[in-house]
Parts: sequence; C-alpha cells; structure tokens
Amino acid sequence: MYTGDMAYTKSTTGHVSKKASRQSVALPASISEQVRKIASDRRLSANRVMVELIEAGINAHEREKENFMALAEELATTRSVRRRKEIKQALARLTFGE
Repeated sequence: MYTGDMAYTKSTTGHVSKKASRQSVALPASISEQVRKIASDRRLSANRVMVELIEAGINAHEREKENFMALAEELATTRSVRRRKEIKQALARLTFGE
C-alpha cells in the first residue's frame, strides 16, 4: 500500500497544487456495504463518500486533541478543587475511554 503524501505539481503559471494519490484499502464487508449505501443514497461515488468520511474523522480527531489541550491548560490554571477533579475525570475519559 502506498502511504506517501500527496504529490505536488506546478502548473504553467507557477501555481503549486495538490495532486490526488491513489491508495489501496481493504474494507470489511460490513463497512463496504455501508459506504455503497451512503453513496447510492447521496448519488455520489463510493470513493467520494470514503474521502468525506475520512476527512470527517480527521477533523473529529483534531477537535478531540484541541479539547484535550484546552482541558489540560484549564487544569494547570484552575484553583477550584471540585473543578480540578471534574477536569481530571474528563481527561481520563478522553485518554482511556468510558
């Protein structure tokens, strides 16, 4: 499986743009069925649906990291014992799950 970053190309005007790279991914049958159903319902290609789902997952992951860092910063600055306990519990959930 190719795992390189997206290639960059320069147009005749000198503008640099991202070029899509091909990836080969094996999906479990149940996931593949769900992707095809979403694609059919939304009248999109399965490829487009997978790209959108991956982008949404990456964005969710970034938001989770930002939330974690905000909680860690608040933990470092808050003086309330009760609030510190709440923050520690929230950080534990983010780190270890429910």
